[in-house]
Amino acid sequence: MTADTTLSNGLWTVDEKRLLTAIDLVIPVHNEEKGLEESVRHLDGYLRTLPYSTTITIADNASTDGTWEIAERLAIEITRVRAIHLDQKGRGRALKAAWSTSRAEVVGYMDVDLSTDLRALPPLLAPLLSGHSDVAIGSRLARGSRIERGPKRDFLSKGYNLLLRGVLSAEFTDAQCRFKAIRRDVAEQLLPLVEDDSWFFDTELLVLASEAGLRIHEVPVDWVDDPDSRVDIAATVMEDLHGVARLMKGLVSGRIDLRGVVSSGSTTVTSPKRGLPEQLMRFAAVGVMSTLAYVLLYSLLRVTVDAQVANLVALLVTAVANTAANRRLTFGITRRQGAVKHHVAGLIAFGIGLALTSGSLAALGWAAPYASHMAELTVLVLANATATLLRFVILRWVMKPTRANDADTGHSQERWG
Repeated sequence: MTADTTLSNGLWTVDEKRLLTAIDLVIPVHNEEKGLEESVRHLDGYLRTLPYSTTITIADNASTDGTWEIAERLAIEITRVRAIHLDQKGRGRALKAAWSTSRAEVVGYMDVDLSTDLRALPPLLAPLLSGHSDVAIGSRLARGSRIERGPKRDFLSKGYNLLLRGVLSAEFTDAQCRFKAIRRDVAEQLLPLVEDDSWFFDTELLVLASEAGLRIHEVPVDWVDDPDSRVDIAATVMEDLHGVARLMKGLVSGRIDLRGVVSSGSTTVTSPKRGLPEQLMRFAAVGVMSTLAYVLLYSLLRVTVDAQVANLVALLVTAVANTAANRRLTFGITRRQGAVKHHVAGLIAFGIGLALTSGSLAALGWAAPYASHMAELTVLVLANATATLLRFVILRWVMKPTRANDADTGHSQERWG
């Protein structure tokens, strides 16, 4: 616990409250004196119906109204409630402080307005308590969920999660739903690696868990938007985009080292997937060979056909070979399962590459009608480099591993999409 953190446990000592709970649910708050007590008492009433012991932690980060006084009183009046006060704002900072001072088997959090229907709580917690999963999240975008929110927020949310799936190959559907839980032993490994202390905390935690090969369980939820939300959408979007760029850079450079992060399970541990740096190196090696093959084939064809035909044939042949090589060498796929889907994605990437290279040739012909063969090759190599980057994003998205249960053994196995 940091020096700027104050903890109140009512009639419980810190050690007693840590040891006597299986679940610790955190409610991060900032100036929420209006609805805090009603929400906490409603949550306490629901938790009484569950078959395991629970703690409610009110994490007050730098409130300037009466929120902290209410939290302290609730910690005295309700046995399962404890309260933490931090002198600085930041949802991520509040969760780090609350989770790091907990000794519950599973830690989680939810919004103070209880936007998510609490009936989703048992299916969220069950796979964590059983050891089947490491992280569990509520998803407003999963099949079976029901949400009530404005079109603007809906569009931004779907666009953001699509960005994560495309750029970071995220294996989850909803990074921002504030209804999550994680096994504490897993949280202890991930929290030191999470740099963000504000709104991007959720996304960073999930991406790191996914990259480490941990098991993420999703639960469809019923969710109602809070009309009194004080989130600055524009500022949050910019913060999230900056976080995505920082996270991508850290994973690509190897600065973020996930090799020491392991699943909490024993018999259900899956082989961790290749990390982003290793995938990039292997993809680059395949790309170099593909580019050399493309240049050679294009040069041979150019002797008898025009530039556009030579480009089409050379690109198509090397695209098919590139997809096959990346399946095996970059993403470690040795089975035929999913091969058709992967090659279709490769052909889509091929179409994008064809548009880029053909467009570049057309632009060169317009700007310099008598350009040399070397100038053609230079333009094509640059266009191919751009197409290669897009190919990596597309292939990494469709070739990411998904996990399915083996009905015969009960173990979790990797299945390639």
